[in-house]
Amino acid sequence: MSAAVKADPTLMQATEVARTALDESAEVGSVGAHLGARMLGERLALHSFACTAAAYPGWVWTVSLARAPRSKTVTVCETALLPADGALLAPEWLPYADRLAPGDIGPGDVTPYVEDDPLLVAGFEATGDEDVDAMALWELGLGRVRVLSAQGRADAAQRWYDGAHGPSSPFAVNAPARCASCGFFVPIAGALRSMFGLCASEWSPSDGTVVSIDHGCGAHSEADMDRPAAEQIPAPIVDELRLERL
Repeated sequence: MSAAVKADPTLMQATEVARTALDESAEVGSVGAHLGARMLGERLALHSFACTAAAYPGWVWTVSLARAPRSKTVTVCETALLPADGALLAPEWLPYADRLAPGDIGPGDVTPYVEDDPLLVAGFEATGDEDVDAMALWELGLGRVRVLSAQGRADAAQRWYDGAHGPSSPFAVNAPARCASCGFFVPIAGALRSMFGLCASEWSPSDGTVVSIDHGCGAHSEADMDRPAAEQIPAPIVDELRLERL
C-alpha cells in the first residue's frame, strides 16, 4: 500500500462483498482463502483470493472495490484472475518464422524465404576462402543462387560438433577408438573436411550422417570385444549301480 494513500476501513473490511462478487463470476469452487487487501488509490481498494482451479496454479482472484465520497456503500468495480509469483504462464508469443525448430518440418511443409539470411551468400560472391570460392564457381553451372556463408559454415560446424555425432556424445565418450581411424569413415570435400566426414557403417548409430573426426562408437572397424572362454562341460557320469523302476 502506498504511504500517500490512507487506508479506508470500509473498503479494507469489505471481504464478503468481494467474495460475493467472485461467486457470481468465477468458476464454481475455484475461489479459495482471502489473501489480503491493499489500497490502490483514494477510496479504491483491491482484495485478493487464492485460485484453487487446477488449470491455474499460482494465480489469484482479484476484486477492486470503491465507494463514493461520504458514502458507506461499497461498489464492485472489476473482478479479474491475475498471475502471481510462480504462476503457470503461456510462453512468450513468437512470430511463425521465429517459432520453427529443427525437426518441425514434415512432408509437404515449406519454410518461409529469408532474403537477407546471414547464413547464405550469392553463389558467385567471393568469400576469401579458396575452397569455398572454387566450389561456389563450380556450382553456378548447377543453378544454385546461394551457397553457405562463412557464418553459415561456422554455425553448422558448431552445431554438428556439439550434437549427437560429435566428441562429447555418450557413444563417443565410451568408444574404443575415434572415427578418424575407422575404415567406415568417408572423408568429405570442401572447407569442413578437416573436421568432419560421413559414417558408412550399417551397424553404427551414426550410419549415413555427418560425424566429427573425433567422434566414435562401438562399430569401429578395428575394434573388437573381449570374447568369453567357452564353457567347459565335464564328461557325463554314468551310475551303473542304481536301478530305475520302469
